[in-house]
Amino acid sequence: MEDKLVAQLDGLLEKYTELLLGETNNELKEKVRAYVVYSHIAKTMPPLAKHWNETYPEAKEGMKEVIEQIKELNEAHRAKK
Repeated sequence: MEDKLVAQLDGLLEKYTELLLGETNNELKEKVRAYVVYSHIAKTMPPLAKHWNETYPEAKEGMKEVIEQIKELNEAHRAKK
């Protein structure tokens, strides 16, 4: 992928993280990246997500934790508005 596109996508992810959570840093961006990828796959290819969940139950639990953290941070951010 072209460096310019990578940088632009990173900027998009950074802004999305900021709007979603009210702040951004590398750790939050990576959590949001994982959340976005997993959520998209779960919605567009549920059998693939199910297979991944069954194959990697520890990763499934880790993903559930990330989703819960993002949900809590988003709710706190919205409550501040």
